[in-house]
Amino acid sequence: MTGFKNEKLFIGLYEKALPKHLEWEERLLLAREAGYNFMEMSIDESDERLERLQWDKIKKKRLRETSEKTGIPLLTMCLSGNRRFPIGSSYPDIQKKGIEIITDAIQFAFQLGIRIVQIAGYDVVAGEKSTDLSKKTFGMNLRKCLNLAASLGVMLAIENVESEIADSLDKIVHYVRDINSPWLQIYPDIGNLTAMNQDVKKQLQNYGKHIAAVHIKDTQPGIVRNIPFGKGIVDFVSAFKVLENICYHGPILLEMWADDKKDNFDIVKNAKEWISSKIEQAEIYRN
Repeated sequence: MTGFKNEKLFIGLYEKALPKHLEWEERLLLAREAGYNFMEMSIDESDERLERLQWDKIKKKRLRETSEKTGIPLLTMCLSGNRRFPIGSSYPDIQKKGIEIITDAIQFAFQLGIRIVQIAGYDVVAGEKSTDLSKKTFGMNLRKCLNLAASLGVMLAIENVESEIADSLDKIVHYVRDINSPWLQIYPDIGNLTAMNQDVKKQLQNYGKHIAAVHIKDTQPGIVRNIPFGKGIVDFVSAFKVLENICYHGPILLEMWADDKKDNFDIVKNAKEWISSKIEQAEIYRN
């Protein structure tokens, strides 16, 4: 098996790691200056970010040109808006809106050149009980959305999250294997797996051939957001060793959230350097 040198790894930055008030050119330039190779766009539950899916051709063209100008591609999209509008919900209006969000996101990705749209593994809204029917409906509607994604050459990848149907790769790979399309894969979040007390090494090893991209963040037991790198319990060194052992060559995405009270540029720059040091400690990805 032949690995890669550290500098050849394609490492991206989550959009929310930098303040939301920034213009796209400034955001992308900061990511480049901090040493990242690409950025992941966020389409979350907020009306503001969901509205992006309705941009006209001019806005999309401007963002595409800005990305080309800065040299930082928008390679992936974190589509977490379905947490608010899950496609397995028993509420018809919520389910319908969730499907519209995914299909709009696929069209958006196609027009912007985004390769991978991450689907969050939520089948029901908060307070609604997950059932056999909601899980089946989630898969059925995902299959419908995948027809469009496949026709446009856009990859959909399910992320493991803190939900009943998706707190492990074992559970989300069920949908991948059932639908059985090269355009549907998984987007493991190592931090989420750790926080949910999953065996990270075993999970990655078992489903390596289905991994389209990997989320990297630190977490604590049951806490999956806003844990600085080095302050959590994630064993990054062993995770990177497994990724090389399974010959994973795809994108690696650092997921962080901006703190308006701190210098976020230094935070994201230091995070990139810190993760690079963990890769070095693992003594992998070298010729």
